[in-house]
Amino acid sequence: MEPDSVTVKASAEPAPECGCAPSPAEQKRLWPHMNRRSALGLGILGVAALSAFGAAVNPFGSRAFAADYPSWDDVVAAKNNEAAKQVEITNIQNLIAGLEADVAAKNQVAKQLADEFYVAQQAYFDAALRADQLQQQADAQAAAATDAADKAGRVAAQLYRNGGDDTSMELFFSGSAAGADDLLTRLGAMDKLVERNQALYAQAVTARDSAQSLSDQAAVQRAERDKLQKIAEDKMVAAQQAADAAQAALDTQNAKRGELEAQLAALQDTAAKTLAEYQEGERIRKEAEAAAAKAKADAEAAARAALANSGGGGGGGSGGGGAVVGSGWCRPSSGWRSSGYGARATQCGSQGCSSSFHYGVDLAAGCGSAIYAAAAGRVVYAGDNGGYGNYIKLDHGGGIGTGYGHIRNGGIFVGVGQWVSAGQLIASEGNTGRSFGCHCHFETYVNGYPVNPVDFMAARGISV
Repeated sequence: MEPDSVTVKASAEPAPECGCAPSPAEQKRLWPHMNRRSALGLGILGVAALSAFGAAVNPFGSRAFAADYPSWDDVVAAKNNEAAKQVEITNIQNLIAGLEADVAAKNQVAKQLADEFYVAQQAYFDAALRADQLQQQADAQAAAATDAADKAGRVAAQLYRNGGDDTSMELFFSGSAAGADDLLTRLGAMDKLVERNQALYAQAVTARDSAQSLSDQAAVQRAERDKLQKIAEDKMVAAQQAADAAQAALDTQNAKRGELEAQLAALQDTAAKTLAEYQEGERIRKEAEAAAAKAKADAEAAARAALANSGGGGGGGSGGGGAVVGSGWCRPSSGWRSSGYGARATQCGSQGCSSSFHYGVDLAAGCGSAIYAAAAGRVVYAGDNGGYGNYIKLDHGGGIGTGYGHIRNGGIFVGVGQWVSAGQLIASEGNTGRSFGCHCHFETYVNGYPVNPVDFMAARGISV
């Protein structure tokens, strides 16, 4: 007989209500709600546990956490039959373990893909930077070649201003020289001009060849950049899908585990104790939700108050965090710029090392401070992104985008696909990823590639 058919139900008529099952109202009191980040922090179950569960703990085959949850009638019926009760206890334990294993496995996949997204994104950024640098070098060499050629042309004009290639003969027979010494001096000056002209010509040729070589290298690097950009975009989609799957698994666990625990407790005659724990857990959950809501409201109120005290913003001024100016853009944070765009010294710590090239600016307003959408747009990513920690990416259309990194755990307030307005609160500042203090890492993108946010935002009337 297949394992699925092992589940035994009592053949006798159901016994009168035993009082072991919670009332309908009590059944709604589930364990405190958790999010995916807190589940990761608790380390509910590792991959080894998942493997063990698949190999040994789940003898019921397809009757796992995904379906066929027992009803309270099943529990009451099984309680009156010792064999059926043991089967149902084992079944419920397997279902709970399955929920935990599913969350743990999906969290691990999500974390792995988030790290892969970060690596691919940085590889793309680095390749794009290298392509730009090569093209700049090629342009500089091309300009040098043009300059050398122009100088060579002026020298040639000076050499042959008397026409033809007989300048030296004309000088020799002109009789204009005061004497042999004067003639030799003139001939010597002409020879120097010839030598200089030859050097300038050689310099022009060398610069031209260098410009062509660098331009060819830049073209190869741009092809590599485009390839890596596609990889990074695919990794971003995969990471978001994995994060969504992990959250869905956790939502399922949050929705089902409490009832399964209550059913298990009823079968094991500990219902009263467990229900009391549910009630306490529900109280804690509500308090935590209220505290989170208050913290979010306080952060937004503080940011708005700071904006009001600073006089807002407008015209070409910088404005405070969230103050939208005439261009339709705003400063994403009220914090000071703690790090700029470009090359920098690498910093290392327990969380890893920072990059040697900083593709954004860091705005530090304090842990939990508000982060605003710099302009209206759609959320295309919201989740873990390796070294960036918790990260949001917005698409503003026309090839323009913005990114916000190091968001605190639980501090992402928007979801993928959501449309946000300029100045809307989207997150709160944290210290996740390869960060060395609470701040918002802010990036601006043109056709996917990060550009200096200082210049980009200045062109839109914002100082960062």
